[in-house]
Amino acid sequence: MNARTPRRTAVRRTAIAVTAAASAFSLAACGVIDSASGSSGSAAPKKGDDITVGLLLPDKKTKRFEKFDYPLFKKQVLAITNGKGKVLYANAEADKAKQNRQLEEMIAEKVDVLVVDAIDAKTIASAIEKAKDADIPVIAYDRLAEGPIDAYVSHDNELVGEVQGRSVIEALGAKSANSKIVMINGSLTDPNAALFKDGAMTELQGKVQVAASYNTKDWLPEVAKANMEAAIRAVGLNNIDAVYSANDGMAGAVIDALKEAGASKIPPVTGQDADLAAVQRIVSGEQYMSVYKSFILEANNAASIAVAKVQGRGIEFDALTRDSVDSPTTKSIPSQLVPVVALTQENIKDTVIQDGIYTIQDICTPQYAAACAEIGLK
Repeated sequence: MNARTPRRTAVRRTAIAVTAAASAFSLAACGVIDSASGSSGSAAPKKGDDITVGLLLPDKKTKRFEKFDYPLFKKQVLAITNGKGKVLYANAEADKAKQNRQLEEMIAEKVDVLVVDAIDAKTIASAIEKAKDADIPVIAYDRLAEGPIDAYVSHDNELVGEVQGRSVIEALGAKSANSKIVMINGSLTDPNAALFKDGAMTELQGKVQVAASYNTKDWLPEVAKANMEAAIRAVGLNNIDAVYSANDGMAGAVIDALKEAGASKIPPVTGQDADLAAVQRIVSGEQYMSVYKSFILEANNAASIAVAKVQGRGIEFDALTRDSVDSPTTKSIPSQLVPVVALTQENIKDTVIQDGIYTIQDICTPQYAAACAEIGLK
């Protein structure tokens, strides 16, 4: 499959505004909405707080999963089950066969609910079918898996791409029409990657020249670096005006490739996930932007939906699932899409620092102290 492979996952956006979704998250996080149910309904729960949630995350190279998603998710489950809930955790380390085995092992353990961030949306479907056969609900987390999914928690992934693409145009300014860019896209097995690219192209199409475009197997930085090296050879180092990189891990690899090729100045490079290293590159001016997606809101809401589903409190298009998406196999999946924001030098304080993701001390290490002072981050 090439870079022009059409999107395989159809997403149906509801009319609910992003600000409304943000409000629902804020209320849930503050305890205004019933965190176990997502509503104020009085339906008798099927099960109490003594529940077991299986959480399956895809890899360790994407820093957020181990550092933020897992501990935040676990903390929220414990909080809304009065300390009685339990989280069984597994990370597949980018091995889709391993992830299927992990999911089946959790079925054998008779967990009450599964929350899975699929490496491969299609491959995981057979294991999800087994979960349904065992009467275990499945919540798709961050990436929309195929199969009988009960709910989905992620971001407006087309919007993520739009934010990235718009940032490229803003960085290039008046010269954008004559500018050549390289696109380093995500993995073909991840439906989000297609949505990111589609969103980006709505902003880039007809406004820049896409000189080269590559898909990146399993989102691996080393593959992204090899792709960027190929782009430098094909397009010419001095002819590359910007690089669309779908996430921060790949952005770092792209920047390394540009440096090793002898770039005297790094062109604007996009990213996603607000990794600490990426934030530091933004501070230093090596990376133009990242997309910040609140890990706290995503993890808390996924935990709340998982517990609500087990307790039989109804999640269908309720306060915690105001949105709806379609997968190739399941229509009208109750969903919550977390708002996103372009992270630049100008709003580091108002995003990752304000939300407690990082401190100024985390970001402004001795290597970055002068750059932090230059942009007023102190």
